Amino acid sequence: MARESERVMDYLTEVELLAESVMADKQQIISLDAKRHRNREALRALHNSSKQSGNVMVCFGDMFIKFSKSRTKDMIQKDQEHLDEEIRKLCNQLKTKVNRLNEAQGKPELKGFNLTPLTHEEMQAITKILKN
Repeated sequence: MARESERVMDYLTEVELLAESVMADKQQIISLDAKRHRNREALRALHNSSKQSGNVMVCFGDMFIKFSKSRTKDMIQKDQEHLDEEIRKLCNQLKTKVNRLNEAQGKPELKGFNLTPLTHEEMQAITKILKN
């Protein structure tokens, strides 16, 4: 009886660890997406500002630093690219973690979860075929 309860406890611990990992990744994706949204707002504000050239104040932690507008745009765009890559990587890892969690719980694999969008070239080829 003790062996069976130990096996059940190990199973529940494994499922709980997998679920916590999935939840942590989801939370990290949400926080990175919020940062990406703030960057998008900053880029839009820079684009809409009345001064076309000059310096802008940028907040880094607890201090403000004056940078040129073009350099600030470049920094934010690089940060956006980095955030996009991090989110994409986390989403791919999340898919495998969810599959492992479902496997551990004895649930079937999710259908349509591993779909990838068409590339630009594939869309052009499909559009060309449909027009003919």
